[in-house]
Amino acid sequence: MRVLLVKMSSLGDVIHALPAVTDASVKGIRFDWVVEEAFAAIPTLHPGVDNVLPIAWRRWRKNLMADRSELGEFVKNLRSETYDLILDAQGLLKSAAVLMLARGTLKVGFSSNSAKEGAAAAFYNRKIPVATGQHAIDRQRQLFAGALGYELDPAKEIDYQISVEQTPSKTCVLLHGTTWPSKHWPEMMWVELARLAVEAGYRVALPWGDEAERARAERISKASGAEVWDRASLSELVGRLGTAGLAIGVDSGLAHLAAALNVPTLVMYGSTDSALTGCRGPTVVVARANFPCAPCLKRTCGYRGAPQNWQEQIVTPACYSSLDPLSIWQLAQETFDADRVLPV
Repeated sequence: MRVLLVKMSSLGDVIHALPAVTDASVKGIRFDWVVEEAFAAIPTLHPGVDNVLPIAWRRWRKNLMADRSELGEFVKNLRSETYDLILDAQGLLKSAAVLMLARGTLKVGFSSNSAKEGAAAAFYNRKIPVATGQHAIDRQRQLFAGALGYELDPAKEIDYQISVEQTPSKTCVLLHGTTWPSKHWPEMMWVELARLAVEAGYRVALPWGDEAERARAERISKASGAEVWDRASLSELVGRLGTAGLAIGVDSGLAHLAAALNVPTLVMYGSTDSALTGCRGPTVVVARANFPCAPCLKRTCGYRGAPQNWQEQIVTPACYSSLDPLSIWQLAQETFDADRVLPV
């Protein structure tokens, strides 16, 4: 069976779909995958994916007239194949629109009560009910099994199937970048964590994706002795991150990538709920903020209580006062380094 998978963004969402692709691949199902151009490097790593069709919707939507030739070329490529089944694994109107343009008689997605945007279900001729309130990876696996007609073994350990086969080094990567303001761990804490890692003999690396992240990385580096990585493509980051001995980060796409690459990964959660979208895998440990309003699921911190302090400095977002650098570093060492000796 040849299947077109529509799962466009974000990076974390794309990674959440990989274990479901693994499940289906075991059954002999092959995929082409429509994905945002910025994340196209990830599906190419999975052995169950034959072709990747990059879409630039995030860029095109700013000026459709200027980019209409690129859009036309994408539609031409999309419609050059006829598929046995087209699966919208995103459940949004924009992904349903791609599904409708593709060639194939069977078009499948979440039911209206299960999709992120229930109206998207109107475009499917088979609708799969998947309970909400579950982790995104579990929802993806259930959707694929229901759409493609195989029985899912929920006890089977998830397998992203994108590991980098290289010897890990004694590099600790600090994944300080993220999207929502409420997910950002305070910079002063990143500085202290970097110092602790440097003192423990790690080469500490700081990736970045935009100028704000670059500036923060340089400030952390100056105060701690950490190394700021050069700007890298996602493909290059896969190679660099995949050989790390340890990654510590906040809720972000790169934290999900580290988990998928089987890097020992510690992820800090404050405003977001790790039970729904947290990093998962055999080499992942999650540190949840122990705070009355966490997880608030809010983009910006709305805490109005008494100031929370760390080393006589106010902590914002306040929930991160329960995740101080020394505790995080000790948890990482206790979890990952007890029986591991990594080459320098």
